[in-house]
Amino acid sequence: MLFFCSNIMSNDSDLAVQATCHDASSCKRFAVQKSYWDDNFIKEMVRGAGSRKPPEINRGYYARTESVWIFTQKFIQSTNGHCQIVSLGAGLDTTYWRLREKNVAPKMYVELDFSNITTKKTQIITAKEKLHSVIRNSSKNVDVTTDSILSQRYALLPVDLRDIELVEKQLNLCKIDYTVPTLFLAECVLIYMPSESSNAILNWISSTFKVAAFLNYEQVNMGDRFGEIMVENLKSRSCDLPGVDMCLSLDTQQNRFTQNGWDEVNCVTMWSVYRLLPQNDVQRIERLEFMDERELLEQLLTHYCISWATKNGQEYCLNEIQL
Repeated sequence: MLFFCSNIMSNDSDLAVQATCHDASSCKRFAVQKSYWDDNFIKEMVRGAGSRKPPEINRGYYARTESVWIFTQKFIQSTNGHCQIVSLGAGLDTTYWRLREKNVAPKMYVELDFSNITTKKTQIITAKEKLHSVIRNSSKNVDVTTDSILSQRYALLPVDLRDIELVEKQLNLCKIDYTVPTLFLAECVLIYMPSESSNAILNWISSTFKVAAFLNYEQVNMGDRFGEIMVENLKSRSCDLPGVDMCLSLDTQQNRFTQNGWDEVNCVTMWSVYRLLPQNDVQRIERLEFMDERELLEQLLTHYCISWATKNGQEYCLNEIQL
C-alpha cells in the first residue's frame, strides 16, 4: 500500500518543529516517572526522559495531559463510543493505547503527522510487542509500510497539515465516516502553521463533518514580554511561529473557531484549568516535588490555553462538556 507525501517541502523550520516532538515526549516521560500520572505505554514509546525537568514544567505537563485525557473520555462517553478521534500532529502520543487499556476506545483513532515522525513511530510500534499487540488485537488486518500503519480501529498516516487535499485523502484511506461524531485533537500544532492554513483546516472540518469537536492546547497571551521571550527562544532554535497572531489572547483563540464555522467555543488559560482539575489529585502531585515560587507556575500556565469547540454537537451535549 502506497501513501503519497505532500508536495509542500520541509524546510529548516519544519525540521525544528518536528524536533519539538522529542522535547514534549521526553517531558511527558519524565513526569510519568515522577508519578504525575499513570501511563503504562510511554516507556515503550519514548526511549528516555533526558535531563531533570523543573517542577513547574512537570506540573504544566500534568495539567496539559490530564485536561486532554478528561475531555477525550467525556467525548467518548457522550457518544457512547460511537465516534472517531483524529489527532493532528500526534507525535509520540500514547492516548490510543491508554484508551484501549481502559476499554473506552472510539470506533476509529487516527494519528496524522509529518512523514519523519510517522516513520519513527511506525518503527517503534512494530518493534515493541506491548504497543503492536494492542493494534493487532483490535483489528483483523493491519497494513504496515515504512511510515504508516492502517487497521480497522487505528491508523497512523503521514501528512502535511497545510495540505488539506492530502489530509482528506489520508482520512479517506482509513475509511473515516463523515457522519459519525469526530473529535480532533491538537497540542501545540496550529501555531506552527500560517493562520491561513490553520483557518483552512478548521473551516474544512466544520464544513465536512456532520458532528465535530475540536480540542486545542496551545500558547496564548503571546503579546506580552513573557510571550515575546518564548517566541525568541524558539526562533533561536530555527523554530518559527507563523500562527502566533491567533495566540495573542483568549479572544483571538476563540474567534478563530467562530469565524470558521464552529457553533460554540470555550477557551480558558491553563492556570484556570489547573484550578478546575480534581483538586485532590492536584494536591497529590504538588506533594511530589517542592516548588519554591508558585508565581513561576502561574506565569507559565497563563501563557497556554485549552479551547473546546463544537459543531452540531447538541444531540450529544458536546457543547456541555467541561472539566
